[in-house]
Amino acid sequence: MQQQRTNVYIDGFNFYYGCVKDTPFKWLDFQKLCHLVLKNHNINRIRYFTARVHPRPNDPQQAQRQQVYIRALQTTPNLSVHYGHFLTKPKWMPLANPPLVGPRMVKVINTEEKGSDVNLATHLLWDGVQDDYDIAVVISNDSDLLEPIKIVRGELNLQVGILNPHKQPARVLQQEADFLRPIRAGTLSLSQFPSVLKDANGTITKPSSW
Repeated sequence: MQQQRTNVYIDGFNFYYGCVKDTPFKWLDFQKLCHLVLKNHNINRIRYFTARVHPRPNDPQQAQRQQVYIRALQTTPNLSVHYGHFLTKPKWMPLANPPLVGPRMVKVINTEEKGSDVNLATHLLWDGVQDDYDIAVVISNDSDLLEPIKIVRGELNLQVGILNPHKQPARVLQQEADFLRPIRAGTLSLSQFPSVLKDANGTITKPSSW
């Protein structure tokens, strides 16, 4: 029996904060992960959605680490990277525990990642319309993706599975998906890139803090 073509759509920040932040598994090879979790699938294409980070004063190497990791990802032949952007602006917000006397609001620098969910939804739908896959697998727990998933399943008659990077899956995604699987620490451990890789520009070395 011929394996069905599977495309994988990764919400990079949702995955990072739900699955690998504060772990030793950040140097992740998604190709290996897919082969372990989706054993009976023919992985046709992997799309990784992210935005270029702006380094914070307490972590000036943040953007450099991200760029090194993206270079590592791009050594995977069937993986493409798609960029949204960060929007940073001042914003007034209420204090959680305001004093009895004094200001009840505080002005903060608010940073939001924009575009990744829309980009993911767009490629998920367009690839389906173009007959680029039989099964789509979304790595995210973002309930904003519910509507495009419903359209792919209901209107295009294609399957959509979820690899959940969070401990608790969003209920609406769980109810809509054809299948939902967790991503376990043991699988992450087995899905790491080698510490040193090479691409056309030279050597890629795993960040020392990872």
